[in-house]
Amino acid sequence: MKLVWRAKAEADRKKAIQFIADQNVGAAISQLDEIERQTDLLIDQPEIGRPGRIDGTRELVISRTSFIVIYRVRQEIKQVEILRLVHGAQKWPPKS
Repeated sequence: MKLVWRAKAEADRKKAIQFIADQNVGAAISQLDEIERQTDLLIDQPEIGRPGRIDGTRELVISRTSFIVIYRVRQEIKQVEILRLVHGAQKWPPKS
């Protein structure tokens, strides 16, 4: 499988890591490394996340962080798309 970060997920990741870095650069690097290490597992094990709260998605709780990755598996093109990176305390999905 190929792993793709969608634009919103990439923006979420940048914003979250910048927020942490403003307080503690070392912690930001550690969190980013953990997010990347665990999302890379999706390449070979795309079903490791729990079924998502939105149809067609899955959610990977990133251990040792406060984050959850929202993603979907597109078997037809052998791709895992990371749609969002949300903080565990964030209301998800957002109300329209």
